[in-house]
Amino acid sequence: MAKEIGGYVKLQVKGGQANPSPPIGPALGSKGLNIMEFCKQFNGRTQDKMGVVLPVVITYYKDKSFDFVIKTPPAAILLLEASKVKTGSAQPNRVKVGSVSWDQVKTIAETKMPDLNCFTVESAMKMIAGTARSMGITVAGKAPWEENN
Repeated sequence: MAKEIGGYVKLQVKGGQANPSPPIGPALGSKGLNIMEFCKQFNGRTQDKMGVVLPVVITYYKDKSFDFVIKTPPAAILLLEASKVKTGSAQPNRVKVGSVSWDQVKTIAETKMPDLNCFTVESAMKMIAGTARSMGITVAGKAPWEENN
């Protein structure tokens, strides 16, 4: 028989650096989950992605056990890395802070593909370009699908 789900907890944690301090400790402690067990498992699974912010969805059950799924890094963080800027623009429609190429957008889209709500790399690239635009990062050059026209 399947375990009865108690709920979900969504967190963003740096890979390989989970510890019981906030935000992890209070979020899991309030649900009665074993915080240190989560930290050990998360750090073990994310040893290769040290320091990269990773969203994690923790499913906890009525018997206080849990499972978790590690997602791909947020598009905004991948865009900041690619454009080599520290933060996005406070006024993205007026002040541009950096730029990325369509090749960089394509690699980010391919990385994010499992977590995006789309079926083709082209539509994933459009989503990533939209995120870049809303952060004040310009996408240099013509889009690959516009060059054929």
